[in-house]
Amino acid sequence: MQPYLIYMTAGSLEEAEKIGKALVGERLAACVNIIEHMRSFYWWEGTLQEDHEVVMIAKTTSPLVDSLVERVKSLHSYRVPCIVSVPISGGNPDFLEWIDEVTR
Repeated sequence: MQPYLIYMTAGSLEEAEKIGKALVGERLAACVNIIEHMRSFYWWEGTLQEDHEVVMIAKTTSPLVDSLVERVKSLHSYRVPCIVSVPISGGNPDFLEWIDEVTR
């Protein structure tokens, strides 16, 4: 299976923890890292916004990407949450195998 990193943001630590625990608990992700205190600037509804957000990085496999995206959207408070997938092209083979094993 092709491993993927899924980059996401949330509006609060509590929301990120809820999403992360759901993804790992449902085996849609092998692991979710949460990074607090990100500062974001972005356009929303015609206005330049500035916010503090929380970054989440999930590790999963290609067959689970679509299900993971839909699950995050169902749990997320944002109308248009940031959820992007990036294929992993290399790394520690043992770690990449672990991702595949725990998401089966």
